Amino acid sequence: MSNDRHVPVMLQRCLDMLAPALERPGAVVVDCTLGLGGHSEALLKRFPEARLVALDRDKEALRLSGERLAPYGERATLVHAVYDELPEVLDRLGLATVDGVLFDLGVSSMQLDEADRGFAYAQDAPLDMRMDQTTGIGAAEVLNTYAPGELVRILRAYGEEKQAKRIVSAIVREREKEPFSNSARLVELIRDSLPQAAKRTGGNPAKRTFQALRIEVNRELDSVEKAIPAAVKAIGVGGRVVVLSYQSLEDRIVKQVFAAGAATTAPPGLPIVPEKYQPRLKLLTRGAELPTEEEVAENRRAAPARLRGAERIREDVL
Repeated sequence: MSNDRHVPVMLQRCLDMLAPALERPGAVVVDCTLGLGGHSEALLKRFPEARLVALDRDKEALRLSGERLAPYGERATLVHAVYDELPEVLDRLGLATVDGVLFDLGVSSMQLDEADRGFAYAQDAPLDMRMDQTTGIGAAEVLNTYAPGELVRILRAYGEEKQAKRIVSAIVREREKEPFSNSARLVELIRDSLPQAAKRTGGNPAKRTFQALRIEVNRELDSVEKAIPAAVKAIGVGGRVVVLSYQSLEDRIVKQVFAAGAATTAPPGLPIVPEKYQPRLKLLTRGAELPTEEEVAENRRAAPARLRGAERIREDVL
């Protein structure tokens, strides 16, 4: 597999947003979503004094990125971990605080491009979708064993699928005849079960169901809900957290965590706001920044990306 086919999403903006925190001597940056190592390699190049800690739950990604980042020697530490394990990883490495944290959420390009992983609905593959193939249950088991009501909840909550009931009815009917194992059968079933109007908008009609299954299999939103506050806690004053998200559910969590950190927690009506109630974060974006046409042309997977950043401006005061 070639690494040079992969252009990291909104790379220059991520680097520029992290720069004030990483141009300090001895800076430490954490890439919480290593993937093929595009962002990590760029961080090591742009900030030659910085040390990188990079996390990924996918052992194949760690192997490939390990080869790519080998020239940087001890400046790069690669760890097999889910990003919500950030506090434990930093503790093991003896790092009380770090200067920058980058998240590139969602499924990696490598996982989408490897047909046998079952992430992509455009090609037939085993319905797996696990980012870490050494643990947990795959998408086929979710489809074949979950109660109908639970499947409807997942499709609605994680895929924002308006036709969830209709799709789940078809899944339940079909799995009784034969358990699901491959993606093509599921794609065809979704296509056949949707009304014409629903098929005319929003790209491939299977997209939302596949997203929902992937999020459920990998417990992605649970991880994001733990990881973003953990990253905010991990950075010292002047440190920055930068997050790329690709769907509204992830972006909403990031927005809420950053907004809470940037707000005063003082009871209303105080004439002077004491230190302990002052905001801990400064927002680095007005809302979420979107990719430019050039960035989408460079990497079509950038199209749904939303970029947010925050800087720590004061310590937590107990």
